[in-house]
Amino acid sequence: MIQSETLELLEWHRLCQHLATFAATKLGATAARHLKIPDSQIQSEQLLEQTKEVYQLETRQTTGLSFEGIQDIGDSLERAERSGVLVGDELLAIATTLSGARSLRRVIDNQEDLPILTDLVADLRTYPELEQEIHRCIDERAQVTDRASQKLGEIRTDLRRLRTQITQKLQNILQAKSGAVQEQLITQRSDRFVIPVKAPQKDAIPGIVHDTSTSGATLYVEPHSVVPLGNQLRQIIRREQAEEEAVRRALTELVAAVKPDLERLLAIATTLDLATARSRYSYWLGANPPRFIQRQDREIITLRNLRHPLLVWQQRHEQGQAVVPVDLLISPQIRVVTITGPNTGGKTVTLKTLGLAALMAKVGLFVPAREPVEMPWFDKVLADIGDEQSLQQSLSTFSGHIRRISRILEAISDEGHKGDKGDEEVSNAPCPMPHAPCPIPNSLVLLDEVGAGTDPVEGSALAIALLQYLANHAQLTIATTHFGELKALKYEDDRFENASVEFDESTLSPTYRLLWGIPGRSNALTIALRLGLKPEVVEQAKTQVGEATDEVNQVIAGLEAQRRRQETKAAEAQSLLQQAERLYQEVSAKAASLEERESSLRASQEIAVQQAIAQAKGEIAQVIRRLQKGTPTAQEAQQATNALNQIGQLYQPTTPAKPKAGFMPKLGDRVRIPKLGQIADVITAPDEDGELSVRFGLMKMNVKLQDVESLDGQKPEAIVKAKPAPAAVTPPPQSVPEIRTSQNTIDLRGKRVADAEYILDKAISEATSPLWIIHGYGTGKLRQGVHAFLQQHSRVKNYEPAEQADGGSGVTVAHIK
Repeated sequence: MIQSETLELLEWHRLCQHLATFAATKLGATAARHLKIPDSQIQSEQLLEQTKEVYQLETRQTTGLSFEGIQDIGDSLERAERSGVLVGDELLAIATTLSGARSLRRVIDNQEDLPILTDLVADLRTYPELEQEIHRCIDERAQVTDRASQKLGEIRTDLRRLRTQITQKLQNILQAKSGAVQEQLITQRSDRFVIPVKAPQKDAIPGIVHDTSTSGATLYVEPHSVVPLGNQLRQIIRREQAEEEAVRRALTELVAAVKPDLERLLAIATTLDLATARSRYSYWLGANPPRFIQRQDREIITLRNLRHPLLVWQQRHEQGQAVVPVDLLISPQIRVVTITGPNTGGKTVTLKTLGLAALMAKVGLFVPAREPVEMPWFDKVLADIGDEQSLQQSLSTFSGHIRRISRILEAISDEGHKGDKGDEEVSNAPCPMPHAPCPIPNSLVLLDEVGAGTDPVEGSALAIALLQYLANHAQLTIATTHFGELKALKYEDDRFENASVEFDESTLSPTYRLLWGIPGRSNALTIALRLGLKPEVVEQAKTQVGEATDEVNQVIAGLEAQRRRQETKAAEAQSLLQQAERLYQEVSAKAASLEERESSLRASQEIAVQQAIAQAKGEIAQVIRRLQKGTPTAQEAQQATNALNQIGQLYQPTTPAKPKAGFMPKLGDRVRIPKLGQIADVITAPDEDGELSVRFGLMKMNVKLQDVESLDGQKPEAIVKAKPAPAAVTPPPQSVPEIRTSQNTIDLRGKRVADAEYILDKAISEATSPLWIIHGYGTGKLRQGVHAFLQQHSRVKNYEPAEQADGGSGVTVAHIK
């Protein structure tokens, strides 16, 4: 009885109604509305696996499982077994159900990783031959077809012939007696063909009157000449009906012969539809699959951001308020949690939310909480929520609570008697947690306003005794209360824990958040003031509370403020962590982009070198061909030699000198930084402190001399600081004329901006005099890219267009520092 009361208090029937809206068949909706709660954890785990597999299947399929055609044929099967004759609609429903079940099995069989569903439909028999026979004998209008039997076909042929004769005779009468008929029309009355005759001229067409119009002006007459044909027609119609019944009876016998298999088919289809409804409802809730834990294995109940499913439905379908989630993290040694705080703060909603979550997990539904969802499988969920005051039964509020709590204790006692005697003896003793597991009944007890409705002193004592009893005899108890004495149980017994609902004193309203480890304040006086009670009454009440209570409230307020500060700091730390992760991702992406760019530039350089080599070979071949023509003279040989020297100067790359022992990096050298795993360009020589500036990619940094090495692995020699020498007069530097040569001229025409930057960077790092950069005119994009690169380069002092004789604005002169 208490189980059904608990389901009513938790409004379980409303959740089942919501689940039923996600069912695809009438059978599935009915099963959802009368959802059975499993008696064992194995059954619940099997239902959860069904839900998971349907969820997995529907997320990978665009349309999901289709239950089209499946109907409730249970009554038809019962009538077929009792030798009744099924009508056409019932037979068609059986055929479409067989087809729909076969489609379901085909979809599941095509998947490889659905063991539970595959096993469910493994022995599903859909009798395609029965379905074909029904469709052969019954058409889409649920009528027996002519091809159902040879005899029926012959009868209907006779019917059509006879109807044609009757219609022809009546048509002749209408033409011959056109003045006596009301209109040129042949109709039927009581399965007899008649024509409308004017009442004053009924003698003009003798016959049998089968009907009269409302006004009496028209008589529907069957002429005497047609009566024999009509009688013959009625006899053939009766023969047709008898033959149709014989066809339906034969089909009904086929259905009755396989009734057990068809009933199993219905059960499997209903199970699949119910699993699909659970999956779709769970997806709609944004819920996650629970995992059943064993508290004796030191596992923690974890329900983060747990939401009340009925409030979620109200928010989305009835424009309700936003649902505030609660966090329930309950250690394995905790047996009783007391929730305190102001009225209307959400204490009762928290009880109902946890109770519904436990029941949803038992029936195979996902729980509307953030992953991971971990909770025990409770044998029973028992609740005392609300007021059971009754005038008819002369029950006060206190009496109603006590009677319901008595039924809860009886239910727990019955559950405990299922074990052996040794278990009972252990369960009646105080639980030795956390040192050893305690074999007590696996029940969840939810108590709202425990001990309320009577004298506060006696009610508080009764509540303490009750909770201590439940700590020994129930797996978990959640109780709400206003009694301050219950808050102290945590400090006397480590099986107790405090929680409270938060109250915002700035807005004088609850936040509906659940705070753990801190007992709550009732805030009754504050709420009374907000609800309009006279301030002088509230002030007078404060003087009656007492200094001790006021001090306790101040301590609790301080704990709440400290908790809020910690939450704020935790949120800020989380924000900083997310920002750091985002910056790390951006830097990683830029580093990858730079590596890709360097690889692209290296490939472009190799292509340019190969092209230069090919061009040099072509020019050398031309010189050789000129020498081979005729007899070469000394002058021609000298000219050829000069030409070859010029080609060598243009295309032969300068061989870099091998680094000597005691390597010392200088401006323009490339060095390796082992700590960073990077190769960098030296942009300033080492100073007297052994520090130099390097650049790799777009990044510049200062490094110590001992942190770099040459590309072939040589370590630099240490810098010995020289003694200060007497100051000497340095003569002014000689001005060197700026002359354009092939060595300080760079031709970038036809290059991309990225390739041009690489070539420019290398040339600038090696240059000691101005560079003439040929970029041409074109669209101007290359010139803009060159100027942008020169402007940000650290070694470029300034740049300007070349003289008109050197190319004008198509050439830029870069002056090096």
